[in-house]
Amino acid sequence: PLAPTLRLHQRLLNPRPGKLPLESIQVVLEELRKNGNLEWLDKNKTSFLIMWKRPEEWGKLIYQWVSKNGLTNSVFTLYELASGDDTESEEFHGLDEAMLLRALQALQQEHKAEIITLDDGRGVKFF
Repeated sequence: PLAPTLRLHQRLLNPRPGKLPLESIQVVLEELRKNGNLEWLDKNKTSFLIMWKRPEEWGKLIYQWVSKNGLTNSVFTLYELASGDDTESEEFHGLDEAMLLRALQALQQEHKAEIITLDDGRGVKFF
């Protein structure tokens, strides 16, 4: 009689091997959203973006690099920040453009940067 009880208990804890119940998934996603690491991409909450770091955290790392290297009042293209030789050893090197823009928008709200339009695309000036 112990074996069927054990199997039932396992089924209740994990109804389908390798899959979480929908309610559990929703709890995890909501917790990520509360922490700022998830953003819903549609009103029906069927599509979302999970972020390793929040845009504000990326912005802080970028601004620390700017300050540490005496680069305030400098202008950079988005390419130079995300893919340039000067940022190769930085954690934000290789950051995709959408997240880079979000990070720079967070810095812009703090009056530490201004996103600008350049002849060959977008750039940023740091203050």
